[in-house]
Amino acid sequence: MFARLFIEHPRTVGEGYFEHMAASLGTARKLAVASLACVVHAVVPGLCKTTGSTAILKLHAEVAPRRFDQPTL
Repeated sequence: MFARLFIEHPRTVGEGYFEHMAASLGTARKLAVASLACVVHAVVPGLCKTTGSTAILKLHAEVAPRRFDQPTL
């Protein structure tokens, strides 16, 4: 069970545990910044007009090539 939760998935994407943690936290940071930009845009539509969509496109370009069809919990 330990290996399944902490080791198997990082190995499938060619990373160690801490390397995978850093990559995942980097993605989370980018999503948080994009989310805040979308909130700003919701309140003041003239600001952050393309920040959210640009972040989505960049993240997709980063994540899509590494994606594997894997079962999740």
